[in-house]
Amino acid sequence: MARGRPREAWRAREIPQRYALFLSALGLLGLLMVGSGAWLWLASSDSALPAASPTLALASHLTTPTLLNAPTLPPRWTPTPTPLPSDTPTETAIPSATLSPTPAPTRTPQPSATPTPSPTITPLWPTVIPATRAAPPATGSSHPTLEDFWNSRAFWRLELFDVGLPIGESDTLIGPDEQLWSYLHASFASAGIADQWGAPVPFPGCVTLWVSGDRGRYFRPWRPQCLIQCHDRPCAAEADQVEQQQYPRVARADSGLWLMVYEWRAVAVLRTSWDGLNWSRPTAIEGTGQWRSPPLACRPVEVIGLHPFVDPAQEYSCLSGGPPGLYVEGDQLYVFVGLGKNPGRMGCLAGSLAQGVSNLRPCAMDFLFQGSESYGPLDVVGAAANPHFDFRIISSAEVLKVNGRYYMAYEGVRGPSAPGGGDVQFNLGFARSAGPVVDGPWEKYPGNPVLLDVPGNVGVGHADLLVLDGVTYMYTATSNATRGRYVLRWRP
Repeated sequence: MARGRPREAWRAREIPQRYALFLSALGLLGLLMVGSGAWLWLASSDSALPAASPTLALASHLTTPTLLNAPTLPPRWTPTPTPLPSDTPTETAIPSATLSPTPAPTRTPQPSATPTPSPTITPLWPTVIPATRAAPPATGSSHPTLEDFWNSRAFWRLELFDVGLPIGESDTLIGPDEQLWSYLHASFASAGIADQWGAPVPFPGCVTLWVSGDRGRYFRPWRPQCLIQCHDRPCAAEADQVEQQQYPRVARADSGLWLMVYEWRAVAVLRTSWDGLNWSRPTAIEGTGQWRSPPLACRPVEVIGLHPFVDPAQEYSCLSGGPPGLYVEGDQLYVFVGLGKNPGRMGCLAGSLAQGVSNLRPCAMDFLFQGSESYGPLDVVGAAANPHFDFRIISSAEVLKVNGRYYMAYEGVRGPSAPGGGDVQFNLGFARSAGPVVDGPWEKYPGNPVLLDVPGNVGVGHADLLVLDGVTYMYTATSNATRGRYVLRWRP
């Protein structure tokens, strides 16, 4: 037999012609019998048809899960959380799925394929049962405030070197169960984080939730996985952004609505939630990001200038974004963004919370305040370089209101310390509004940078402020691998 010759040709050559005629007759008889059987099957009753495909419907009841000490990743399609340790939020289970029949497919002489129904996407996490809100501290508290810190009556004292949070910027609030909830971006490398389908999350990572049942002294992961649900399987970089939900800031409106902003590829992204656990799809805030000009021109405050140790060919031309900040007051929403580089500036967008991100517009001030005008002496670090700590970038605003003024912790970056290197000089600064409005001039704290001299430490500028029972706390990096807690204390 020649290689590659059709099998039918080989068979026709080997079988004698009289046998071929006999086999052809048998084949014709078989076709007539099969056709008759098919006609009889189509004429039979409905009971001969296969069962209809099921579709998913949600049950309306909730149950309380049991407790385990070793959480595992959720199953592959509709993830359900593993039970929590005793000091994590009390939860109720995701509504279970029930089956209901779909109409039987219409029979035709040549049946067409019936599409498989798509499962309804259910919330990734069960809603936490709200606890009774703690009473606010009594008027005239004896604890110092940020106003006292500004006026040199108070200082930041390191209370806890390591609170269990891995390196990665956090934002901490009082959760609906009265425990502390810390939103922090983390990856598989930093904290063993996987996405909801079990895939390891690359650096820098996704938003995760960490909880503390001892009033912020120690946090543990609520789940070792991304908090925000993916709507694709596997998670998609563009639609789900699981590989970079970086530097989250979270706030709660008076209505109970939760809001979150984070950086994704220098763009400020907003999501909302009604329980702090299940979040909306991402919405990019228009006008944020970094780009090259032309074709899109920069405003003067968005221009990226020259840095002594950065090759201009490797830079973008314009920036309005980076690690964002968030503040909500009444029906007003404020999103803070870094503007330009070399020098860096702090800008903001403002609008009605009810009208959403499409209503956000640049604040009336071109920028709230600006960093150093220059890098300073090229070979100087330490206290002598402190006046230049925020030359390259200003970002990551964290805002509290105290006695009619707004106080902000922010990150200042001086930039690389040698040609061709990356940013290695990070420090923490403070600023405050000059008056009783956010959208007005601000002033920088004269004692900047706070905590450390230049070059500072990775993550120290991404501070996380919290007032608990009248005491002002700050979570920030204490080393390249740990986050700790500072407390505001009166000066002796």
